[in-house]
Amino acid sequence: MDLAVSIYETTRAWPRDELYGLTTQVRRAATSVPANIAEGYGRESRASYQQFLRIAQGSLKELETHLLIAQRVGIASHETVEPLMTRSESVGTLLRLLIRKLSPE
Repeated sequence: MDLAVSIYETTRAWPRDELYGLTTQVRRAATSVPANIAEGYGRESRASYQQFLRIAQGSLKELETHLLIAQRVGIASHETVEPLMTRSESVGTLLRLLIRKLSPE
C-alpha cells in the first residue's frame, strides 16, 4: 500500500490534461497490486491466493511500464521515477518470494 500512496502523491504534480490518461492508468495499476494481494488472501485456497499474487505481479509490471512511459514523454523526471521503480522492484521481489513459499514442495 505504501507504493500506491507514493504513486498518488507523485501523480498529484502531473499535468491536469493527463488526469484521465496516464495518471489514471498509473494509479489504477498501483492500487491493483495491494487489492489483489488482499483479495487472494481472503480466498479459501492456497492456489487462489497464488493466482491473485500473480495478478498483482502483472499489475506491478504494468505500473513500471506506465512510469517509464511517463518519463519518456516528459511527464515525470528520472529523479521522480527512479525511487518509485526501486520500491516497485522491492515489492516484486517480495511477491516472488511469497509465491515460491506457497508453492507445493
